[in-house]
Amino acid sequence: MQLLPAGYAERYAVETISAMEPRNYELKNGRVLLIREAAVEDARAVLDYVEGISGESDFLSFGPGEFELTEPEEENFLRKYRDSDNQLYILGLIDNTIVAALSFSAGRRPRVRHSGEFSMSVRKQYWGLGIGSLMLDRLIDWARATRIVKKINLRVRTDNQRAIVLYKRKGFVIEGTIRREVFLDGKYFDHHWMGLEL
Repeated sequence: MQLLPAGYAERYAVETISAMEPRNYELKNGRVLLIREAAVEDARAVLDYVEGISGESDFLSFGPGEFELTEPEEENFLRKYRDSDNQLYILGLIDNTIVAALSFSAGRRPRVRHSGEFSMSVRKQYWGLGIGSLMLDRLIDWARATRIVKKINLRVRTDNQRAIVLYKRKGFVIEGTIRREVFLDGKYFDHHWMGLEL
């Protein structure tokens, strides 16, 4: 499989290639990242990944032991994403180990099928390598290719400046602020609502 340099997807959109064809990217540290759609068979590995990241960042909406899906439930969850034309679940893997995940879910009814929200995470030991940027590029490329999705939304804590800088670089704008959205360690935190129109 051809290796693509980091940043390739945002500089050279290739319309003739399926937006979700598995692709390898060379990272800043020389490691190879594979981005591909999640398969039903990934359920156990995804659950292990989610539990692993749960204690790595306070910016997540859950902590250790709080993500309570069983393996069969996760299989059904991934199956629904796979079978939908306006939902996406992708994984970033290094040496066959999940190091990043991104899920996007849009509405089912005709009036809201064009708009949805995504969430993304990267294992802490792989922060700073451009993985989040590449995952976002794949989401945006896929959304454009669907000809269905016209709006991508996200929520991000207002003190997560690193993520906000990335989202703004990709074209997302702050559309509003949700007050006291998260309660953690005796404190409330606000979220920005951000959006990208395609």
